[in-house]
Amino acid sequence: MTGRRDDVRRALSTTEGFRSAQDIYADLRAAGSRIGLTTVYRALQVLSDSGEVDVLRTDEGEAVYRACRTDEHHHHLVCRVCGRTVEIEGPAVEKWAEAIGAEHGFRDVTHTVEVFGTCSDH
Repeated sequence: MTGRRDDVRRALSTTEGFRSAQDIYADLRAAGSRIGLTTVYRALQVLSDSGEVDVLRTDEGEAVYRACRTDEHHHHLVCRVCGRTVEIEGPAVEKWAEAIGAEHGFRDVTHTVEVFGTCSDH
């Protein structure tokens, strides 16, 4: 699986925006890889779990992926038109998530926040 994971990692490193698993699969197959779609999904899950890959859900609910640009916890501001993405910090969100978890007796609180809009180019 490591070799296939490296293939997926390389495919993601050659693009700036978020891409679907199907798009990554199609590119790998077009380049001559014999990788299967299920293997692409497995590799993306492992890379996501390790923090190497960012994952977000589009407005349509599709999971899309890209190589993570930082090791720090962050969120994304994504253009609905062109997909341009800016990694952003959210200290107020971090404090709120911890506070709301503590208020209800939860520990080890995690969260995902994605912000969508239209960039200045559109």
